[in-house]
Amino acid sequence: VQLQAYGGGLVQAGGSLRLSCAASGSIPSVYAMGWYRERPRRSRELVAVFINGSNTEYADSVRGRFSLTRDNAKNAVYLQMDSLKSEDTAVYYCAMKQHWFDKNIWGQGTQVTVSS
Repeated sequence: VQLQAYGGGLVQAGGSLRLSCAASGSIPSVYAMGWYRERPRRSRELVAVFINGSNTEYADSVRGRFSLTRDNAKNAVYLQMDSLKSEDTAVYYCAMKQHWFDKNIWGQGTQVTVSS
């Protein structure tokens, strides 16, 4: 399984970006799929993730500003990021688990830079 992420870039504070991630390969099931990020000098953290087909988790810092959607037919997820802040500057990583006991499969990171 490979994850391909798109959509990072440079945006002014208050602006919007949309990240896309598509999985390819043999994917009989998806337990969880979503986005993490690594901000400068911080460890990787969860941003938003679909879990077990029905639950969506958001980091407190993005709830109400970011929205995670998916296209099951394409094994894809999309992260709409609105009202961006400078503290959202990070490398964003797409991740997926096929089963709850698996480790995350990671896509390549995509840089999001928010200028203040």
